[in-house]
Amino acid sequence: MKAVVTVIGKDCKGIIAKVSNILFENDVNILDISQTVMQDMFTMIMLVNFESESVTVSDVTEKLEKAGEGMGLSIHVQREEIFTSMHRI
Repeated sequence: MKAVVTVIGKDCKGIIAKVSNILFENDVNILDISQTVMQDMFTMIMLVNFESESVTVSDVTEKLEKAGEGMGLSIHVQREEIFTSMHRI
């Protein structure tokens, strides 16, 4: 199952490492990634694939949100089909 992960917040060391490590530990593969820093604001969008049936989107979302809080970031995960539906005109 594919999902979109968004990360927004003040730029600091280790954001990509922290997020990608949580995904790796939960058998979630990064399919595509786009990130940029605008002045001191960090933004990243990732397309990921949940490869294990034993890991739920809710579990990974909770772990990412907790990590984000610790780093002062807003991290959200949405199933790809929901993300696509919400952004259709």
